[in-house]
Amino acid sequence: MGMPQRYEQRLGRLIVSLLYNTGIRRAELLSLTVSSLDRGRSVLRVKGKGDKMREIPLVPSVCDEISLYLQSVDTMVGCVRTADSPLLVTLKGRALYPVFVDRAVKKELESVPGITGRKSPHVLRHTLATELLSDGADINSIKEFLGHSSLAATQVYTHNSIEKLLKVYDNAHPRAKNGGKNGD
Repeated sequence: MGMPQRYEQRLGRLIVSLLYNTGIRRAELLSLTVSSLDRGRSVLRVKGKGDKMREIPLVPSVCDEISLYLQSVDTMVGCVRTADSPLLVTLKGRALYPVFVDRAVKKELESVPGITGRKSPHVLRHTLATELLSDGADINSIKEFLGHSSLAATQVYTHNSIEKLLKVYDNAHPRAKNGGKNGD
């Protein structure tokens, strides 16, 4: 595999990793600059809708991916980078654009077995929110994490969890199995 393909592969993996692990929107990903990353604190500063700033913690594996990517930018792209430079750039050193991100997500997710349906940046955000909720995270915490201004926007993600809960209920609860009778 040539250096350009390795760079594109590393960039694609990082795009998916950032979208999934942080729950940021595509537009937020595109607006990240070198100064958005606080490596010392393992935090990503994100400007969301309405220019609201929030800090998102980064897990060690994402920090490692970012470090590998930044090394790749230095060696393969070689552009001069300032604090205001885009964090993620094409092989030619230009800022990413929406279609680039969409294609990268689709390409990365096509190689993952078991993923069906749409393969878009928003699906990764939705998946993270649903998994956080399923694992017991408080809905208000998820709201803050995702940068939603209202709880109603976050409650959209509870739909999948309620469906899952109903399936568990139907399969496991004695009354559901007996058509609602008292176990007679």
